[in-house]
Amino acid sequence: MRLLLIRHGQTPTNVDYLLDTAAPGPGLTALGTEQAAALPAALAGEDIEAIYASTLIRTQLTAAPLAAVRGLDVIVRDGIREVSAGDLEMLPGDTEAGHTYMKTVFAWAAGDTGLRMPGGESGVEALGRYDAVVAEAAASGGGAGTVALVSHGAAIRMWTAARADNVDVAFAAAHPLANTGVVVLEGAPGEGWKVLSWAGAVVAPAGESGPAGQVVDGDAP
Repeated sequence: MRLLLIRHGQTPTNVDYLLDTAAPGPGLTALGTEQAAALPAALAGEDIEAIYASTLIRTQLTAAPLAAVRGLDVIVRDGIREVSAGDLEMLPGDTEAGHTYMKTVFAWAAGDTGLRMPGGESGVEALGRYDAVVAEAAASGGGAGTVALVSHGAAIRMWTAARADNVDVAFAAAHPLANTGVVVLEGAPGEGWKVLSWAGAVVAPAGESGPAGQVVDGDAP
């Protein structure tokens, strides 16, 4: 199947660079609304069979224009919500709190899934809930077709680095995903995934031409 992981449009707390992960969360800014409205044209070439969004309002607002154009309902699932910031909730993303948040997320992607976000979930829990929605999406399309999941920056980067064969943690850490940025994957649960493009750029196999780098701070949720 073809899987489109789409980050939501801009929110007021994105502008303020805060770790805002709790439900229901804020809506979109004027720019975020424009970004959502531009998605149908940007994805016009994709034969999307189903659209999922998280339980956070910003993803549902982002998915709405695409769903309206395609004549599809938005399927809401908690499993693709943002990684819970726990005790770090609403702290600035460009401080030590933000560094701790992203380092924990990428530690999970690297395999240390028993690690727990301070006051929040573990990697086992975060990856497990995301895996479950991807599996549901795959089953709904009979294992083929294209499904869009409107989700969140850290969650998308974590899951992709953990599950895709050709994207590693260094690549995901060095490539923040802008609002309404899209990661396109191909594969199936249990068989593996390959990233075809990241925010419009073709992705080479990990270790060939992807940037090397440390696990550093990324974008706020």
